[in-house]
Amino acid sequence: MLLVRLREKKHKNKMKRIILFTALAVVLSLQTKAQKGLKEGDKAPMFSGMDQNGKIVSLKSVLKAHRSVVLFFYRGQWCPYCNKHIKELQDSLSLLSGKDAYVIGVTPETKENIDKTIKKTSAGFSILQDKDDAIMKAYNVNFMMDEATFTKYKGYGINLEDNNGNTRHTLPVPATYIIDRSGKIKYVHFDPNYQKRASVKLLLSKL
Repeated sequence: MLLVRLREKKHKNKMKRIILFTALAVVLSLQTKAQKGLKEGDKAPMFSGMDQNGKIVSLKSVLKAHRSVVLFFYRGQWCPYCNKHIKELQDSLSLLSGKDAYVIGVTPETKENIDKTIKKTSAGFSILQDKDDAIMKAYNVNFMMDEATFTKYKGYGINLEDNNGNTRHTLPVPATYIIDRSGKIKYVHFDPNYQKRASVKLLLSKL
């Protein structure tokens, strides 16, 4: 009987989180409507950072070694849509690598929480912590979560300050860019609705 109650409680909490994410998707879409991101044909801003394995990853260096880069931004280990997208990228990593594409994920979350993301998704590609929001700003995907939304998230156990290790409340629009060897952006998926992501099938068709 106790086990049944625990399962029911877990299910109810899961449903509450799903309802929260769905309801706030519209709110956050409105908050980020001013964001435009970069466009196809734009020169991709160069960046570098340390990934989860302590390796310095430089976009310039990676482009010299690979035909293209699949760069995507994600919100955090607490986001089920991010985890699903990352898992899909990992499951098809051999297909992406087969087209000589190097995958890089960028997130505002701390190293500790990146490790949680990797545990949840088995991600084997480079993930960089954007500590000062510089990469998000360069690609114009950054936005500030308002106080009311921050409070609502916190009420459901998602503390953005703990997850990101700062009080800025910055999140990225979960955009995806394909950058070719010349450093130009050849494909963009940019949608303020964080529930929508670029499918691996679509990415493969653009590589």
